[in-house]
Amino acid sequence: MSLVFRYRIVFAIVFLLDLFLVAAGSSGAVPFGTLLLIIVLWFGISAPLSAIGSYFGSKHGAIAHPVRVNQIPRQIPPQPTYLRPWATTILAGILPFGAAFVELYFVLSSLFASRAYYAFGFLALTAALVALTTATVTILFTYFILCREDYRWHWRAFLTGGGSAFWLLGYGVVYWASRLSLDSFSSTVLYFGYLLLLALLDFLVTGTIGFLATYWAVRRLYSAIRVD
Repeated sequence: MSLVFRYRIVFAIVFLLDLFLVAAGSSGAVPFGTLLLIIVLWFGISAPLSAIGSYFGSKHGAIAHPVRVNQIPRQIPPQPTYLRPWATTILAGILPFGAAFVELYFVLSSLFASRAYYAFGFLALTAALVALTTATVTILFTYFILCREDYRWHWRAFLTGGGSAFWLLGYGVVYWASRLSLDSFSSTVLYFGYLLLLALLDFLVTGTIGFLATYWAVRRLYSAIRVD
């Protein structure tokens, strides 16, 4: 699933952007041989490694839970508006996005405005701060969800952790409208295509961080419960 989702979507976006570059006669277009090499690497390296990992993962056995799980799903009471999936995703993304807001301006300027970027130390510090903030906020919202007797926290934790990607996408639109002056349709399409790739990568990374942190916290929480 992850192999199909990640690589096919990313390759489809890159391929469409490359078509725009070819149509515009740009020298920055990716040669067909390079695209073919990417496909060969995908089928020759990435796909076999994913299959091998899936095989050993299936042989490892199921993960043991610290407490017994009821086989009959309980009815979930009505949830307040601020704990709906869309609300937790948007609200939880504010703090991680705020932690990277200043550095994000310089990164976008380096990528799309031809400005040099040298502060890689600050970038690493910002990435660590975003990871810590994402983990903390996702654990907090998951705790609120569990307190409201909603046990469906797994995908909710992933969506909540990836909420900063939507703020990144919105900030990219504001940056395009206020800072860039693109004079052609192909340049605008390229900008939003690469912005979409950046937001997708941010969503996958921060969503994974949020889920793993929440999984660790939930196991620690229920490991402390003693059921006779």
